[in-house]
Amino acid sequence: MARDRAQNPILVPAVSQPRIEVRQGFTGTQLLLYGAILSPEGARAAKDYDIVIVLEGPARPLSLREKKRVAGVWVNADSTTLRSVPGFYAVVSNRPLAQIVDERTAAIYQLGLTALQLSPSGSIDPAAQEHFAAGLVDLMRRSGLYLQDESAVRVKEQVLYEARIALPSHVPVGTYTAETFAVQRGRVLASATARVEVEKQGFEKAVADFSQHQPVFYGLLAVGVSIAMGWLAGRVFALI
Repeated sequence: MARDRAQNPILVPAVSQPRIEVRQGFTGTQLLLYGAILSPEGARAAKDYDIVIVLEGPARPLSLREKKRVAGVWVNADSTTLRSVPGFYAVVSNRPLAQIVDERTAAIYQLGLTALQLSPSGSIDPAAQEHFAAGLVDLMRRSGLYLQDESAVRVKEQVLYEARIALPSHVPVGTYTAETFAVQRGRVLASATARVEVEKQGFEKAVADFSQHQPVFYGLLAVGVSIAMGWLAGRVFALI
């Protein structure tokens, strides 16, 4: 077993933008993830490996509510709270994940949207849990915050790999982890992690800091601005 581990490849990952600044007018960006696959001696890897990269954003608890139509009116029905939901999740690979790993391995390493572990904070029926998790993944996918691309990774001469992942304009701020996996015959033989910081800067950062450190004054200011805008709009329409 020790001999097998000694023969495993070494991954050297990197990202094009270790620090992304979210300023006014930010329209999103493309993050380039790349690296090298080396032998334990630091030379070119002698075997072929599949590459899977998972880019995951900061996690937080999230409450979900399902709306149902009752007597022609939409009302809140079932609800649940998930303990740890990634604000962003992207998985990219050089070929379909089903051809790289089996369901058990995918679940262990959370490789793929269907393998995300979205654990509820309390007891819930497994079927209901699966229903809520699938609904959340679909919602996040349609908003551009979750994605799965099984042809995004390019491996060149079994030495270099690269992939591009699009980050939308509403990407959450925080620390992101980009974990790269080298897989052979269904087994994860090596992994390595790089980090990306997404930070608000300029006016957006000032507003965010003010709202966090002075929530009462921020709320009063927001109400005051809303009243002023309403009064101004009324005066403008009165003059038309």
